[in-house]
Amino acid sequence: MADRDLTSEQTEELLATLEARFARNMRRHEGLSWPDVRARLTAEKLWSLNEMERTGGEPDVIGVDAGEYVFCDCSPESPAGRRSLCYDREALESRKENRPRSSAVDAAGEMGIELLSEERYRALQQFGEFDTKTSSWIATPPEVRVLGGALFGDRRYGRVFAYHNGAQSYYAARGFRGLLRV
Repeated sequence: MADRDLTSEQTEELLATLEARFARNMRRHEGLSWPDVRARLTAEKLWSLNEMERTGGEPDVIGVDAGEYVFCDCSPESPAGRRSLCYDREALESRKENRPRSSAVDAAGEMGIELLSEERYRALQQFGEFDTKTSSWIATPPEVRVLGGALFGDRRYGRVFAYHNGAQSYYAARGFRGLLRV
């Protein structure tokens, strides 16, 4: 497992980036204040946020859920450092040839974040137009996954779509978006 400690320099740089993004995008979190959010950021949460940032997710606060601030990947397209992944470990292991390097579920777990649900994916789209050229795996209900499928979403023609695909599939333009509760 990778070292999960950020240096003080990395922490300062990340916090400056997150604060600037928070200030630029107040529409995503009306009524919330950066000092209140900042007070909840433990070393563990900062490490996960750094992973989100490092892989191109551009995390920002998109609201509060059950008393926790919710950070979500707000990059215009599916994070570039998290593409070409199949859906989960089972799908990865089922591939006999041309295996991707990992799966979306495994990568999210390693980062300490969750895949967006379909509902959360659609809610994110209220803050902008995301995935107009890419697509993102989303958390798939067990009744779909047991049949070999997995869900992904994108925005085309001014609308948000949720589709299905074989969980073992992967594409250069499909990644995943995650969220982190703090």
